[in-house]
Amino acid sequence: MPAPVPRQRTLPAAESGQVHAASMNSGPTEGTPEPGTTAPHTAEHPAISTTGSTANGGAPKGGSEGAPCAEADTRTDIDSDTDTDTANRTGKARTRITPDSAEAASPAPTNLTLLLIEDDPAGSPIVPTLLDRSGKPIRVRTARNLTEAERLLTDDVHCILLDLALPAPGSRPVNGANGGGDDEGDDELAVLKHVLELAPRHAVLALTASGDAERGAEAVRVGAQDYLFRDELDSRLLSRAIRYAVERKRSDSAERRLAEGRLHARENRRLERGLLPTPLLDGSPLHFAARYRPGRSRALLGGDFYDVVRTPDGTVHAMIGDVCGHGPDEAALGVELRIAWRALTLAGLSGDELLGTLQQVLEHERAHDEIFATLCTVDISPDGREAGLCLAGHPSPLLARPGQPARLLPYDDNGPALGLLPDARWPRTRVDLGTEWSLMLYTDGLIEGRVGDSGERLGQDGMVGMVRRQLTEGLRGEELLRAAVNEVRALNGGELTDDVALLLLDRVPQP
Repeated sequence: MPAPVPRQRTLPAAESGQVHAASMNSGPTEGTPEPGTTAPHTAEHPAISTTGSTANGGAPKGGSEGAPCAEADTRTDIDSDTDTDTANRTGKARTRITPDSAEAASPAPTNLTLLLIEDDPAGSPIVPTLLDRSGKPIRVRTARNLTEAERLLTDDVHCILLDLALPAPGSRPVNGANGGGDDEGDDELAVLKHVLELAPRHAVLALTASGDAERGAEAVRVGAQDYLFRDELDSRLLSRAIRYAVERKRSDSAERRLAEGRLHARENRRLERGLLPTPLLDGSPLHFAARYRPGRSRALLGGDFYDVVRTPDGTVHAMIGDVCGHGPDEAALGVELRIAWRALTLAGLSGDELLGTLQQVLEHERAHDEIFATLCTVDISPDGREAGLCLAGHPSPLLARPGQPARLLPYDDNGPALGLLPDARWPRTRVDLGTEWSLMLYTDGLIEGRVGDSGERLGQDGMVGMVRRQLTEGLRGEELLRAAVNEVRALNGGELTDDVALLLLDRVPQP
């Protein structure tokens, strides 16, 4: 029995054509065109030939290959006593559209749908009975031109069978049984290219005259999945060709997406290497580690930024900052501030003078006056025993030394974030580090995560306690930073919404 057709919308008779049942006995079916007339076109039909009830209780006849096909939403039915008498006298059965009965009598929807594009007015004698791999009928929709094809090309269509004899858009009809003539090849390639442009995600089979392998091969070169000879079709060959074409299209699409993903990943790595800093610590005894995790899904960078450089006098300068917001504009501004900080540091600026110049850069580069950035800078003396600290609205670094609990550096002289006050000042605080120490700079994404179901923030106190415990467990360097980020995420119950950046400098005396 024909499979049900999804109801996209009701098609006017002028567009979809009348519905016909197969002829019974020797009499013509009602609605069948008289000899010499053109049969109405059926916009959509099952690939299985139509069936109809015979007049005197006879078994239904399967439609032949050349018979018009009935639409899947219709059935052949005797409508009334009068219709019954008429059928008994004439051998004719009336066809009426009965959605409810069709839905009840039809089997489950088929797996594959074929859109046949050909201009044969007799229906589609070239399409035999088609079955998918599971034995279910392959549903067929027929379009006589590209305008109808575009209307019938919905998401549930898997494959297109295109007759290359179909005239190209805008071309003039040519003489010959199959539109022959000098321009035939050009027209056929043009219509194929138009279909490929119209349906880039669908498998396409080209249908050509028997023996015209050259044109079929050209169609495959242009973009069709395969070509078939019109006069050599049978149900097994066409069903298999449809299945293989669909699978090849899926495979090609998956391979293309995989290649695009690999290319995107390589570009991301190159971009990341260009945007994230390369520490300049040549000649310094300090050990460096960093961890970066953007808050935006699949983003390379967020608004957080950091850098470390060593100037010719042996001083190591470290910086970490955070631009408010999480979009690409904020990430770009963070990169600009980082590059400006490195240039100014290598030029000899530090402390209040450096931060004041960075604020000017931010004010000129930001998209809105409301955008600001927090910043923490540390300059460590060449012998590594002391440092200068400047805070611009940023959390204070954490200092860990052997035999002492980790603690936060002083933050009483914390100045405002960059971009808030035009004449702001950022005092420099001197800090005694000692001979062996670890200094961790971080952004507020590390301390603003939630803690379990309570909804409370981890905060600086919670972060200090967590790092103390991890240091006690012997974690150091990159392992410490990785454990800190993972534990904060676990406490939060999932991914953090804010960017997270951590920078760790260790000084271990040589034996």
